[in-house]
Amino acid sequence: MEKAWVVDFGSQYSLLIVRRIRELGVYAELLPWNKLPSFLPPSVKGLVFSGSYASVSKGPPLPEEWIGQRPILAICYSAQWIATKGGGSVVESHAREYGPALLELTAPSPLWKEVPSPTRVWMSHSDSITSLPHGSRPIARTQDIPYAAYELPEKHIYAVQFHPEVVHTEKGLILLRNFLYEICGFRGGWRPENEIEQIIASLQASMPEGRAVGAMSGGIDSTVAAILVHKAIGSRFQGFFIDTGLLRQGEAEEVMEAYAQVGLPVRRIRAHKPFFTALRGLTDPELKRKAVGRVFIEIFEDEARHLPEVRYLVQGTIYPDVVESGSGLSATIKSHHNVGGLPERLSLKLIEPLRLFFKDEVRALGRQLGLPERFLSRHPFPGPGLAVRIVGEVTPERVARLRQADAIFMQVLEEKGWLYRSWQAFAVLLPQRSVGVAGDQRQYGETIVLRAVNSTDGMTAEPTPLPHEILSEAARRILAQVADISRVVYDLSTKPPATIEWE
Repeated sequence: MEKAWVVDFGSQYSLLIVRRIRELGVYAELLPWNKLPSFLPPSVKGLVFSGSYASVSKGPPLPEEWIGQRPILAICYSAQWIATKGGGSVVESHAREYGPALLELTAPSPLWKEVPSPTRVWMSHSDSITSLPHGSRPIARTQDIPYAAYELPEKHIYAVQFHPEVVHTEKGLILLRNFLYEICGFRGGWRPENEIEQIIASLQASMPEGRAVGAMSGGIDSTVAAILVHKAIGSRFQGFFIDTGLLRQGEAEEVMEAYAQVGLPVRRIRAHKPFFTALRGLTDPELKRKAVGRVFIEIFEDEARHLPEVRYLVQGTIYPDVVESGSGLSATIKSHHNVGGLPERLSLKLIEPLRLFFKDEVRALGRQLGLPERFLSRHPFPGPGLAVRIVGEVTPERVARLRQADAIFMQVLEEKGWLYRSWQAFAVLLPQRSVGVAGDQRQYGETIVLRAVNSTDGMTAEPTPLPHEILSEAARRILAQVADISRVVYDLSTKPPATIEWE
């Protein structure tokens, strides 16, 4: 299978490059710069070198031995590194250039097919190229950057100092498409659904005997992973759905119904009390995540030990989980909810069928595998549940308050036809208190934040432009029906720089 390799030099956007390439019908894989193979296999027809958190003077080296072997798209840091190694110069700026810029195309290039001039692009760098490497020619500039893009034709290098992979670059997908199809010669046609038979065959080979257990969170990822394993090994799979008491309203029942509909063998374990006990007094989001994970492990471990011949643990880890957990090269944003440490404690082999897939790709797999559409269209939900949508201490009372407010928000969105026009929508409970009036009495209540975003994969997100009447109606009902809430606000933050979840 033909593929593109994206080499990660530490950019938070590296996986997003992979996602965009796949969106264009080409299979792509991410490789960290310090774990590269010594040769390029014939199936790799193109290379993309990512940006980096580091400056060129201190950052990681590019694989010079690969230069000239395949077409290369060098982004930001990589464009600057190639410039310095080729005899050009890069100057460190005291201020980071971050945000939109107008790109003016100054010379024809295969990259610019169907790209207008000027076009809006997204900058995120602190270094700037002040002179180009030998044998290159400039092909674009901005008001502040004379060499916003350049080519090294003899070495098949195309270098840009902006980020074509983010949605803020208006014609970024066209640029990437041009690189893949016009320059690298990819044929395209890759789709995640076409990989199901191969995934199942690989699972059968990796689990020839013994039983597998699944840590089921109720989400799409763990469900699709479990279905794939169940199809691969049949009755040797057993799932455990641990009801933490931190789920949305009616969610546990809905999840179990979906499991039954696709024939998944899953046992529901009601375990509210130990989770609330572990969360008592905790306010730091990382400590809350770790507390939920620890209790989950303890309960799951106890259940799994009652089964004979258990050798494998199935988890719904997906690509964004990997990068946000800091297991790549970029900075850790937050620890992930998957049950790290459990395979070692139970001496189990970890099975992660979806580790190389994105959220929308997992949905496509689930649809092909027969999951009901209502389940597939459920909004994403964090593994630690409402514990990380409550800022401050998590108590049964605060969970009940947030659960009710969240359900009201979802109900209003559904009534108004906006529930599935948002990729993800939810409520957050803040400990910030303000003065209000309930009846004729003064109330000093907490704050509910409403959040709705549009995204394809969770790597970037824009706030959903909900009509004012919807927000007003949701706020009115929450203030009228949820005790101890004095104020409702709407979150307009994008990702980046914010994350989708608050914790």
